[in-house]
Amino acid sequence: MPSLRDFATWQPLLRLLRAAHAETLSAPGGHVAGQISPGAWSVPLPFRSPRPGRASLVSDNQEQFDAVGRIVEALEEDGSDGVSFVVEASSAPGGVRLHLIGPASSAEPGVATAHPGTLLLADGALPEPVRRLPEPVPDAVPAPSADVELLQRTLRERLPDAVGASEEEIAAAEARLGVPLPAELRALYQVVRGRYEDWDDYREPYDTIGCELLPLGEVYVADAASRRVPWRFAAMTAVETGPEDPVQGLVGSPGWIVFGDNGGGDRIAVDLTPGPEGHVGQVIIIGHEGNIGAGLVADSLTDMVVHRHFDGRPVRRAERPPLVAHVNRASLPSIEAAAHPGLEVLSIGVWEKEPLSLAPVFGLPRLRTLSAHPGTLADPCGISRLTHLEYLELPPTEWRVLLDAGAVPTGLLAAGIEAHRQRDNPLRTIALADEILALHGRPPITDITVLEGAARTGS
Repeated sequence: MPSLRDFATWQPLLRLLRAAHAETLSAPGGHVAGQISPGAWSVPLPFRSPRPGRASLVSDNQEQFDAVGRIVEALEEDGSDGVSFVVEASSAPGGVRLHLIGPASSAEPGVATAHPGTLLLADGALPEPVRRLPEPVPDAVPAPSADVELLQRTLRERLPDAVGASEEEIAAAEARLGVPLPAELRALYQVVRGRYEDWDDYREPYDTIGCELLPLGEVYVADAASRRVPWRFAAMTAVETGPEDPVQGLVGSPGWIVFGDNGGGDRIAVDLTPGPEGHVGQVIIIGHEGNIGAGLVADSLTDMVVHRHFDGRPVRRAERPPLVAHVNRASLPSIEAAAHPGLEVLSIGVWEKEPLSLAPVFGLPRLRTLSAHPGTLADPCGISRLTHLEYLELPPTEWRVLLDAGAVPTGLLAAGIEAHRQRDNPLRTIALADEILALHGRPPITDITVLEGAARTGS
């Protein structure tokens, strides 16, 4: 098997990269970078388009697939989830210097890039939306449509051959979950236990229940930890639940009991922690592409199964100042327009006017996240006056200003460096990241292996 840290393993890919980026790799400071994992890769190579009228085939780009495949084999042999790499020219004719960057305990992996992802500046720290628990709604009760007897009777009529779960199986599930099954969900599993082998046609229970029913042993609590939201994405969102909302806008809840799937990866759950206008035991859908919140499916399991209600009900949201504000050429026109006491996240994007002052948001009690594009801040050192920041994302130049001025906020839990994927050398980004990590007493990104040799076999 190929070894991940053997230059020969990388040689076919390096030959392709050198041919595709000959000018870049011959210029002073020139580099190319990428990331490879067993399930996906991001490698800066041109992709050959298929001939007109024909679908793309692996054989159209066989050299690339074969070259990457050698590295994937080495990753699997090594038991590694992935590796990032940077290629630079070396002093030898036709030679290259390859930097292999392994995972770091103090940084999340970058997304499809060799640049480090979120820097973790405090052990075990979680973004505020992930820490948020559901608000109590003392007046919440089951929906009038909830009817255990009608639900069970309907299921038995529509699925006469169904096999139900035993009381012992239900008790074991409740012990594992640490919470009793809600009455309607218990009634459902008493009729249909959800095992795939019980059915000749899997569509039969789907069509009756309205979703793919999980086996009782796979039912789980969709708390915040189950959603696994990367730090950066969670830090850039906010939990918001208005008095008109039936579902709380959480990352996850100890009261979301997942029992099904819509067939596309979205989870179906019974909700025991509803919003102010919701019902205990309502059915919700947790999207697999979202990082926060869930949508209402039906006011009860009876409503979904018996009455075939799947679309929730309209919610007329009240106008409120946004908790997450985007200041850029297409959204809010100024930081003054974004500032209000409840503001949690400020994102400053593409901006074609004079750089902005942060003065309007000084002293805001809930502002915990700031992200800014290059050149958008008139005085980056003003960031030191944002005393409640937990997450800060800046370009390398602005980070350099803060570091040199000793103005990095002391309360940060995590940080991001907004580097250009190909223009900025990831090795410089890593050096900058190490400075930020050292300031917070965190270990540097040290798992870097340097290999050097000829990109072309036999040269």
